[in-house]
Amino acid sequence: MAIEQVQNLPQQYVTDLGADYGKQLAGLTSIPLDTARLAPQVAGQDPLQTQAYNLAGSGVGAYQPYLTQQAAYSGPQAYQAFQSPYQQDVIDATLSEFDKQTQAGLTGIGQQAAMSGNLGGGREGVMRSEYMSDQDANRAFIQSKLLQQGFNQSNLNAQTAFNQQGQLGANIQDFGTADINQLGRLGGLQQAQTQAGLDATREANRLEAFEPYERLGTYGSGVASLFSGNAPFGNQSTVTPNPTPLQTALGTASVLSGIFGGGQPNRQQKTVEDIALSDVQLKKDIKLIGKSLSGLNVYNFKYIGGDETYQGVMAQEVPWAASVADNGYLQVDYSKVDVDFKKVN
Repeated sequence: MAIEQVQNLPQQYVTDLGADYGKQLAGLTSIPLDTARLAPQVAGQDPLQTQAYNLAGSGVGAYQPYLTQQAAYSGPQAYQAFQSPYQQDVIDATLSEFDKQTQAGLTGIGQQAAMSGNLGGGREGVMRSEYMSDQDANRAFIQSKLLQQGFNQSNLNAQTAFNQQGQLGANIQDFGTADINQLGRLGGLQQAQTQAGLDATREANRLEAFEPYERLGTYGSGVASLFSGNAPFGNQSTVTPNPTPLQTALGTASVLSGIFGGGQPNRQQKTVEDIALSDVQLKKDIKLIGKSLSGLNVYNFKYIGGDETYQGVMAQEVPWAASVADNGYLQVDYSKVDVDFKKVN
């Protein structure tokens, strides 16, 4: 019994593509990626945010001077700071005028006493005493009234100043908070815009870095599909007995019977130039000898079990012209391809 080694190989262009893919894959993966360009980045603080931060720091306690000043406008002595420097002048002028009127009154009493003949008498003395007592009381009342008016006015002014200082301190705090909030909001918008730019740049770097891998992956998928679409390849052992001349003749007749469609009485018959078993699994000594005008591969080959050499195509490469024969192998309708099936020798 002889052992015959049959080798079914993919087409040469598929093998070449596989080798090219392997070289490219090895070359590409040997180059390290610059991960620094792909690392996430965080946008720094915007100048407006920095300004808001500094303003917040310096503005803490900005109202304190106003509170300190406000405290000076409270308490029992607060009115003193608001006393008018002219108030005493008003009092002095008023009392001086009052004293003049008092003196005039005393003169009038003396004149009345002289006219009544009691000048220097006891009655005049009583009149003067009563008059001066009343005038002193009036003078004291006027003076206290003027002082009270000055105090009330000063105290009112102190209260007004107290309220104003408090309001100013609150306004300073509110205005400062408003500035900080506005600067922080605008700075946040700017920071978000900067962050978006950093993210966009990182994504662009990622696309640029991985584009060769994605392209090579697409290439590899295509090559894999070509390999899977071909006939099984690799080495396989087939054990066959040494053929006798009769067996050889019968084998050849069987092959030719399949070529000519023999044994199928109810099926339309075609010539050998039209239909031929072209399954790669039935062939040996396959040799690519050229290409047709349409680019199909043209081969010389022998059928397993025979010594004759034929020319034609492989059924697996022309699926539009191939069909499954009754024996389970592929056959080709050569009227659908621009390659002639013929016996070479």
